[in-house]
Amino acid sequence: MTTKSMAETEKISFKDGKIIVPNKVMIPFIEGDGTGPDITKATKKVLDAAVKAIFGGEKQIIWHEILAGEKAFNKTNSWLPEESLQIIREYKIAIKGPLTTPTGGGIRSLNVALRQIFDLYACVRPVKYFEGVPTPTKHPEKVDIVIFRENTEDVYSGIEFKSGSPEMLKLSDLLKSMGYEIRTGSGLGIKPISEFASKRLVRMAIQYAIKNKKPRVTLVHKGNIMKFTEGAFCEWGYEVSKQEFGFYTITEEDLNKKYNGVIPPGKILVNDRITDSMFQQLLIRPDEYSVIATTNLNGDYLSDACAAQVGGLGLAPGANLGDEIAIFEATHGTAPKYANQDKVNPTSMILSGVMMFEYIGWTEAAELIVNALRKTIRQKHVTYDLERQMPGATLLKTSEFADAVIKNMA
Repeated sequence: MTTKSMAETEKISFKDGKIIVPNKVMIPFIEGDGTGPDITKATKKVLDAAVKAIFGGEKQIIWHEILAGEKAFNKTNSWLPEESLQIIREYKIAIKGPLTTPTGGGIRSLNVALRQIFDLYACVRPVKYFEGVPTPTKHPEKVDIVIFRENTEDVYSGIEFKSGSPEMLKLSDLLKSMGYEIRTGSGLGIKPISEFASKRLVRMAIQYAIKNKKPRVTLVHKGNIMKFTEGAFCEWGYEVSKQEFGFYTITEEDLNKKYNGVIPPGKILVNDRITDSMFQQLLIRPDEYSVIATTNLNGDYLSDACAAQVGGLGLAPGANLGDEIAIFEATHGTAPKYANQDKVNPTSMILSGVMMFEYIGWTEAAELIVNALRKTIRQKHVTYDLERQMPGATLLKTSEFADAVIKNMA
């Protein structure tokens, strides 16, 4: 797209905290590394077809490629060019394929860098089963969970010091002066968790539960051990629930004392679980949970563990949300050995596009895609990752799978 046509395209804006989306909207996209080009091409094709099927010519996506990752480095000598960042700032939204992590210093993770640069404080990962997908669990249909993972703090904040470095020795001496003995040869990391970041994450999770009529929001933490970080996250979460959403929320104590263990209509149960216990809960009684709000590292583990229960990361979408900027992404890696083979499953990125449509209010197009995906998988028309586990399945390439989904929109 030329600079002139970009300027003529209407942009997403916000007024009083509400998103305003024009009918003709530009969506910047990052193709991604490895298998990124294959799945991005398939995703764009499916999203365009859904918009055309639902809205005719009334609404339209204008795609504009921006550079990041290996492609950016090869063309500009920068892994994350400032021009790409400026376009995201201006247009408020983007969708991306998987990006490789540079080696040998510099940016530790392009994905983390994007979250920090734009203060995308909530990583949102919905996990739900598609009938017919092979899984390792007996009742994957019981999994219907949305995870809100705090994105900016915890050990992912990047505050750590190499063993033997001057900074590590200085910090070690400080800790020793406070009575903490640090073993010689240790590397040191700092785990910041703030009231501000914790509360805004939980606030978004509860708002989502209210909007989507979800019955529970569960605060997941390791506060029995890390009382002033993870424990504080839990306490701050309850404060938000009580002070800002008291009309909607009840606690487990309320549930048992006032409501005989039954969540009353219109109310949301806000409870909490210790992290290690939560892993077991998600395996043996996942249907008792609907929205999870948790810290950064816990959310990383739990998101992938939940995805494994419904068939893996190839079917798991994700969004990184801030107050006025959102980036939607495939949640799996680059899988470079399959690059340019038209082979891998594009469903993760397609479903991330579904999340994008829901975010901008194009819900009819989002529903059409989900229903078409369900039908395609039930027909056993799938890519190699699923075909090898499904007796009688038809093996499709990435591009062919996109075509099959579009055909099932009819």
